[in-house]
Amino acid sequence: GGSIIMTISMDAAAELYRQAMREGVRRFSLLYLAQAGLLVLAGLLSIISPIFSAQAVIGAIGWLLVASGVLQGIGLIPARHTPYVWLQLISAVLALLIGFLILRNPGQSILAFGLLLVVFFMIEGLSKVVWALTIRPIVGWLWVLLSGVLGVVLSIILIINLETTAPWLIAIFVGLQLIAIGAAIGYLAWSIRQVTEQSKPIG
Repeated sequence: GGSIIMTISMDAAAELYRQAMREGVRRFSLLYLAQAGLLVLAGLLSIISPIFSAQAVIGAIGWLLVASGVLQGIGLIPARHTPYVWLQLISAVLALLIGFLILRNPGQSILAFGLLLVVFFMIEGLSKVVWALTIRPIVGWLWVLLSGVLGVVLSIILIINLETTAPWLIAIFVGLQLIAIGAAIGYLAWSIRQVTEQSKPIG
């Protein structure tokens, strides 16, 4: 009996969260779309950064991670009262922390730099996977899930090849992850905005 009640209450809590999530994204959809666009831009900048020196690449990744942390933090403002907000907060704080650690010592070894990015990809990926499963079946949840899976896969690839991975390849990985996050958030916001528009009474 107790387990049934707990399951019902968990389902009810999850549904409340999804409703709050929809409402938050709907009300601040333009903010989410702007955040998504800037994350994709940051990802593209990271991908083209290898045309510069290895030292410049490491510095660029540090700044881009800080920027992505700030952008994700701003995106949390409308959702700050919703349950499970910590899942997204983890991503924002992690990006800021890893970015600052890189900027604090840009001359660190490639091994230390790679390890920081392994932590970023793995935790960022897992938090997005959990968030996607929490908001399911909201339209666009699958894209959030895929961005999370990409982060986990990139972390595994990186840790297997940690000693031989060049900074330019890490920059491309960071770029792909930022683009995936931005695209997922953008699609989620756009889809909820479109559904809301269609559900409005005509006249």
